[in-house]
Amino acid sequence: MTQPMWARPEGTEPVEWLPELDMPDPGRQRRLTVLLRWLLLIPQFIVVFVLGVGAFFTVIVGWFAALFTGHLPDGVARYLGAFLAYETRVHASAMLLVDRYPPFALRPAEHYPVRIELRPGPLNRLAVFFRIILMIPAGIVQGLVTSGWYALAFIIWLITLVLGRMPRPLFEASAATLRYSMRFSAYVLLLTSAYPKRLFGDGDAPKAVPGAVRPGMPGAVPGDTYGAVPGAVPGALASATRPLLMSTAAKVLVGVFLAVGLAGHIVGDTVTDWNGNNDDNAAATAPAAAAVVVTPPGR
Repeated sequence: MTQPMWARPEGTEPVEWLPELDMPDPGRQRRLTVLLRWLLLIPQFIVVFVLGVGAFFTVIVGWFAALFTGHLPDGVARYLGAFLAYETRVHASAMLLVDRYPPFALRPAEHYPVRIELRPGPLNRLAVFFRIILMIPAGIVQGLVTSGWYALAFIIWLITLVLGRMPRPLFEASAATLRYSMRFSAYVLLLTSAYPKRLFGDGDAPKAVPGAVRPGMPGAVPGDTYGAVPGAVPGALASATRPLLMSTAAKVLVGVFLAVGLAGHIVGDTVTDWNGNNDDNAAATAPAAAAVVVTPPGR
């Protein structure tokens, strides 16, 4: 029996399974791969786009099936789940959360450091019918926080490039952004009935204990989970995002992402309206100007 890569908590399973994201603590990154990250990921973006087209038509089929049966067909759930896992791996790499290149594979990537856990189950038919309306509030939050992160992407990229790693608060805020986006996509794709939540993490990060040893620090024991997950399988890695415990600085950064995203949308709408008004004014004055030009003198 193969040993799981990520430790899993024990306890009573929730009625609605909220999709989970697993990834390791932020570590050293090669500056060359950070420098060329988005250029190297161009083939992956193309694959995600093609798979996304297939997911669009697949979820339509799944919507009709779930509307009548109350659950997704197994084949539909498998494809949509595989697509979401692939997309999440690519976005994690693009957001500089991991340094390893994502594999070109729809099958589960057992040894890749970014994993999601989905448990498609029964769906409320009424919620399925109104899904496109119900997802709007979460979609607004997801759009703002994601666009805010990418608006600051150059600064984040520069910090990671200079330091050779992503600072812990920035890692937590970026992981929270990615996890919320993944949960929103899972809800849209009908892979869960749980509404997206916990953008600001699962609680507060514990204060550092003097003399405490963390993975990667001098004195760390290889394979030790450091008690991060109760009931962990010996030798399994401790996920840095389950639970996602965020410091105050990380929560402030998430707020900054939201504020920057909102400001970007306001500025974009203002510029669009201003250009539209100028075009309308130009169109309104054009006939009068033409009349002045073509009217012969003395008439």
